[in-house]
Amino acid sequence: MSALFDDLNFYITPDKFIIEPRGVNEQLVISRVSKDITVQARAYQSVESRATRRICGIIGTINLINGFNLIVATHREYVGQINGQVIWRLAGYDIIPYMSASHFLSVSQKSQNDTYLLMLHKMLDTPYFYFSYSYDLTHTLQRLHSMPPDFLQMGLNERAESRFVWNKFLLQPFQSQNLKSYCLPLIHGFVSINQLNINNNQFTLILVSRRSVQRAGVRLFSRGIDRNGYCSNFVETEQIVEFAGDRASFVQTRGSIPLFWAQSPNLQYKPKPTIDSLKNHMNMAAASKHLDTQMQLYGRQVLVNLIDHRGAEGSLETGFANIIAQINNSVVRYESFDFHSECRKMRWDRLNILIDRVAHEQDDFGWFHLRRDGTLLSSQDGVFRTNCVDCLDRTNVVQSMLAKRSLKMILTKLEILNAGQTIDSTATLSSLYKNVWADNADLVSIQYSGTGALKTDFTRTGKRTMQGALMDGYNSMVRYFKNNFADGFRQDSIDLFLGNYLVQGADEGSILPCPLQVTKGWKQRTFPSLLVFACAMFFSSAILPQVYNTENMLFLMFWGMAVGFTSRTIFRHGEEFVDWPKLVTFNQDP
Repeated sequence: MSALFDDLNFYITPDKFIIEPRGVNEQLVISRVSKDITVQARAYQSVESRATRRICGIIGTINLINGFNLIVATHREYVGQINGQVIWRLAGYDIIPYMSASHFLSVSQKSQNDTYLLMLHKMLDTPYFYFSYSYDLTHTLQRLHSMPPDFLQMGLNERAESRFVWNKFLLQPFQSQNLKSYCLPLIHGFVSINQLNINNNQFTLILVSRRSVQRAGVRLFSRGIDRNGYCSNFVETEQIVEFAGDRASFVQTRGSIPLFWAQSPNLQYKPKPTIDSLKNHMNMAAASKHLDTQMQLYGRQVLVNLIDHRGAEGSLETGFANIIAQINNSVVRYESFDFHSECRKMRWDRLNILIDRVAHEQDDFGWFHLRRDGTLLSSQDGVFRTNCVDCLDRTNVVQSMLAKRSLKMILTKLEILNAGQTIDSTATLSSLYKNVWADNADLVSIQYSGTGALKTDFTRTGKRTMQGALMDGYNSMVRYFKNNFADGFRQDSIDLFLGNYLVQGADEGSILPCPLQVTKGWKQRTFPSLLVFACAMFFSSAILPQVYNTENMLFLMFWGMAVGFTSRTIFRHGEEFVDWPKLVTFNQDP
């Protein structure tokens, strides 16, 4: 396999970017004028004659209003090793314009370009991106093992699973064969690598979650399925055990309910999810396409649906059940479990009812196990595809329980655990396992909803606590604010980064319209300011007077009525006050 260059000198001249791998007699030269990219023998010059930087790799290039910009990785943090190959977390980056074109731009164009740059920073600052110079993080162990020898000789970016490469669009200019050692594919999700010693057996426990770029988005702006069969918030999670040269893994997936549905923000605490009645005739084809792809990739499917059977979520549950019944595929089984109803009053022990119901299928699916001598002992031939409404909180709890059951079987098979031992009976392993899965929940939740996950007190401690419930309340309020007033910008950041929206260079905002130029209506301009002023006057009328008389009480009533009127107007026209995405996106199915 062709490994990537992991230590690079970076020089910037007035007309070139020069990237030199340390210890290699070649350099990558990018013309800042023509955008041409060439690899040539190193031109030895005095380092003192040029400004020198050390970088970790090339993330890619992107065209903004000010022209093309180069994005490079400048810092990295060590995570651990998988199969002896080092895994890194992106810890710093830089965005450098090819040429300074600001003097050609109007004031409004400069402001718009700054907004696009903020979007890139927003995306790259969302924790976390991971990469390796020699290990393919985008594939599971089982997929890697099944690949032909010539595939393994390809460059990492060439052979990477495109569903999980978040900078695939940014690396397009570097796709030619002689540049493969410079392209640094990034995954977005979660990676945890931990060394443990149980019963004098040293082994490594690894958890990798890979977020898909297909129909990627944020919580309330990316729901359901599209015509290609791509589902929102699709995540592949692989739990790996390495022991004395043996490697074993267990894979699960999550993804939004594969129907055409939406849950548009409207300032309500929990907007009602709605199935798109105009696309009912398309549900069968889209869901079939999605499941066909999942079966091709993972084998048999058990669809674990954790949403409520009644209330606002009830129509989704009915629609999901009906479409699977219509598809009627013998290798797809639908398992519906009303999480909130079954576990009400903090009876989370009742989750074992669900685990018992799917245990025989988990045993049949098995896991991937490759011995140290290269002998394949077993493969995993099916997965649990779990969902709730967000595919976050309830989903992570159930996935952690299924993974725990698999881990126990794997550790027993490898003779790391003695007969009769369990994960919970081994304090070190139990604590680490719970915290790793809770950390995974938090990271995936931050990436999709903007806050840490709910219900992680159960994942971390094995029981529901009052402190955890209070923390869930806090996170829910933060989610409410971000989902209504900040997530349009986050959705735009994802679409810009993935190439779902292409900036038209210096023409945008001058000859061509810029989607960032949005004029607010009089309600959006007026009522938020009125509400703030009315609240300030109400509290002033309530607090400041030393003696309350009729006049003060009338003032208090007046400003109280003003607060009520403006609040009612804002919530009545809630969708008009939401921060909606502004960029044209292919994620929103027409």
